[in-house]
Amino acid sequence: MSELFQIVALTLMAGLAMPIGASMAAVENIHPRWLENEFRHSVIAFGGGALLAAVALVLVPEGVRSLSPPMIAACFAGGGVVFMMLDRRLAANDTPISQLVAMLADFVPEALALGATFAFSKSAGLLLAGIIALQNLPEGFNAFRELKSSTDYRPQKIIGAFVLMALLGPVAGFFGYFVLSGYPQAVGGIMLFAAGGILYLIFQDIAPQAKLKKHWAPPLGAVGGFLLGVMGHVATGA
Repeated sequence: MSELFQIVALTLMAGLAMPIGASMAAVENIHPRWLENEFRHSVIAFGGGALLAAVALVLVPEGVRSLSPPMIAACFAGGGVVFMMLDRRLAANDTPISQLVAMLADFVPEALALGATFAFSKSAGLLLAGIIALQNLPEGFNAFRELKSSTDYRPQKIIGAFVLMALLGPVAGFFGYFVLSGYPQAVGGIMLFAAGGILYLIFQDIAPQAKLKKHWAPPLGAVGGFLLGVMGHVATGA
């Protein structure tokens, strides 16, 4: 199997976890009332924990390797500031899509990194694809629920849009493989920029949505999501 075909297969597999998660969220009529309460909040928290793990264990450690301290600070802080401005713009237009923005901010840089990593280590690229896919499942679930509750889009239209978003994976993977693999500083800057933006979204939008009074499963969901990232990090031998 050629490396190019493997990159397409791995990034597409990781991306398709988004519409799979959305499809799970769309099957509402077979679930009892707890889907609207504790289970939904638990999945939101799990996705937040997975995003936090991606920041702490993948994006930041890989991003700082090839950059100077001033560049590290500029890229990370820049991501937080830009995402704050985007969040304020969306709030002004009454468009609450923080889960969707966080999902894409996580998926695209990691697909870029996967392509760049694959040029040096196939095993690391394979494991990174698995981690991305596992993160995208709860993120796709949460983003679907957020869009469904805040827009008039039909479920099929939202899931179809997520399928199209999955195609960004191979595009980003190819770009990382052919272009960015020779520029580790650029990869590091992109990853740190995304990390700063994701961290802003976690504490501004995602974590507050996960809170539910007199229920304790959602915080455990955050622990489980972070543990997922830890186990993936350990599996890569990083």
